Amino acid sequence: MSKTLKVEQIRSLIGRPEEQRLIVRGLGLKRIRHVRELQDNPCIRGMIAKVPHLVRLVE
Repeated sequence: MSKTLKVEQIRSLIGRPEEQRLIVRGLGLKRIRHVRELQDNPCIRGMIAKVPHLVRLVE
């Protein structure tokens, strides 16, 4: 079984640059407190690294 990450959106996208909005949408997050379980791979890790102030990893 492949490893997974739980990612939660913690901040609003209002007033954020379009690139950051697209990254959060690409992670599948739609609103604050929304949690998605995603595969742990370098692509997803890179997306999370670009918006650490908007999302967090849930343990």
